Amino acid sequence: MALEAIKAEIGLLFQEMVNQPEDAHQIQEQLREKLAELRAMGMPLPADLVELEQRLDEDFGVSKA
Repeated sequence: MALEAIKAEIGLLFQEMVNQPEDAHQIQEQLREKLAELRAMGMPLPADLVELEQRLDEDFGVSKA
């Protein structure tokens, strides 16, 4: 998937987080998938997205083993 399309999907996920906070865990999983796609493409991740991912992991008790 093209970089711009992934960025657009991440933007939509942020909007969903605002509009549907009750679905935050599901949205978090989708966000992680998009970030993994960027990593797989060898693209550097913006620091704010990395920080957000870490904060979501903390909020949902995800451990990185």
